[in-house]
Amino acid sequence: MALALWLGSLLSSCWQNLSILGVFLTVFTLVLDFMKRRKKWSRYPPGPVSLPFIGTMLHVDFRRPHVSFRQFHKKFGNVFNLQNCWTNVVVLNGYQTVKDALVHKSEDFADRPYFPVYEHLGYGSKSEGIIVAKYGPIWKELRRFTLSTLRNFGMGKKSLEERVTEEAGFLCSAVESEEGKPFDLRFLVNNAVCNVICTTVYGERFNYGDETFKMMLHLFESSLNEETGFLPQLLNVLPILLRIPGVPQMVFRGQKVFMDFIDVLIEKHMETWNPAHIRDFTDVFLTEMKKGKEAEERGFNYNNLRLVTADLFIAGSETTSTTLRWAFLYMLLHPEIQSKVQAEIDKVIGKEKPPTMKDQVSMPYTNAVIHEVQRCGDIVPVGLPHMTYRDTEVQGFFIPKGTTVITNLSSVLKDETVWEKPNEFYPEHFLDANGQFVKPEAFLPFSAGRRACPGEQLARMELFIFFTTLMQKFTFALPEDQPRPWEDGHFALTNAPHPYLIRAVPR
Repeated sequence: MALALWLGSLLSSCWQNLSILGVFLTVFTLVLDFMKRRKKWSRYPPGPVSLPFIGTMLHVDFRRPHVSFRQFHKKFGNVFNLQNCWTNVVVLNGYQTVKDALVHKSEDFADRPYFPVYEHLGYGSKSEGIIVAKYGPIWKELRRFTLSTLRNFGMGKKSLEERVTEEAGFLCSAVESEEGKPFDLRFLVNNAVCNVICTTVYGERFNYGDETFKMMLHLFESSLNEETGFLPQLLNVLPILLRIPGVPQMVFRGQKVFMDFIDVLIEKHMETWNPAHIRDFTDVFLTEMKKGKEAEERGFNYNNLRLVTADLFIAGSETTSTTLRWAFLYMLLHPEIQSKVQAEIDKVIGKEKPPTMKDQVSMPYTNAVIHEVQRCGDIVPVGLPHMTYRDTEVQGFFIPKGTTVITNLSSVLKDETVWEKPNEFYPEHFLDANGQFVKPEAFLPFSAGRRACPGEQLARMELFIFFTTLMQKFTFALPEDQPRPWEDGHFALTNAPHPYLIRAVPR
């Protein structure tokens, strides 16, 4: 009995101590949360109620953030704030607001927030690549070098157009080998688009049946899915969780294996590099690296070689291949539009001559269809986060330096004040009363300002040549036993169509 009383007393004492400790920790964390929270700046944008610790994160569906932003846009207007734990976020909506920020005040919004979830891939203060690099002299140097080198290897020149045309021919042969049977166009299109940038960056293209390349494309898709959802957002704002052994490798397994693939390509280059025989972008970067400490201080180091080439691979393949997948989905869903495109191709180009960029100016309807695919497909709905480089203002709202800024490109491409039928596939958005091609200023699928996509020129060329070449050779139809494909997209950084089967009937 005495033992039972003693144990009871001991448990009661422990419970009291735990309760006191719990109260202390709760008070401490609440005080910490209060100290960490943003100041109440005057003229700061409105937003949903922010909870302790998590801020407004429970208000956002990170699997479909553009849908959540659409709801906030209706409630709070063109500029509203969110709070990811203790990180201040401002979301810009509508064409005029985004234009004011990215065009009229481009340097104010030229910075990027730091992404701790990429550290395990080699990102750090001296190696950030181009896409997510901080705004500053190293980013400027690497971007200038990249654009200059790509131009030397044919960007914007006939030599690159010939390469795209040649790849379009390989793609047509691969599609023809399906013999009109139902198939998933996704990997053939991905392979074709990737080959264009791979040839320029790594001097290597991959056959359509290459199993290693297929595996890499699967890994790349997996890595995009890994970056979507609540958990990556939480890890970015609470990076201490990434210090738990094994967490980055477990959560971002696809990212790591994808970068391992990039490492293999680079290592092969380093073994065969010859300064007297420059083959591609990677060789030029290696040549810069050999210039010593001064070059290293300008950002030319091994880690940046990995990250810059990976950035080019991603930027030069994912958005373009996704856009083409949307294009053929819309042709399935709108056969009358497909017929009009083919009629224009037959009239301007004929059925045998390969399409060229010179043909584009004489093909207003086809050009309008391609642009409407980009607008309606809404490929990068929320863009990549920016960060304010200095204190600034937008639409009368104050946004302090260091604030994460999201430009809601979806709200621009579907702005009801600009587009006649914003939620429908309607190529007439890009045609005037005389049927001539026009491009409204609100067409910003590549974003704008200092952080606009550096591969825009290549993407435009690929979209026109790949699309018109396939439409010249095939009529695309929905297999008889297949349900109508979903028209909504699957968000994983990019907004991609759900997988669908297609029949390519030779014309």
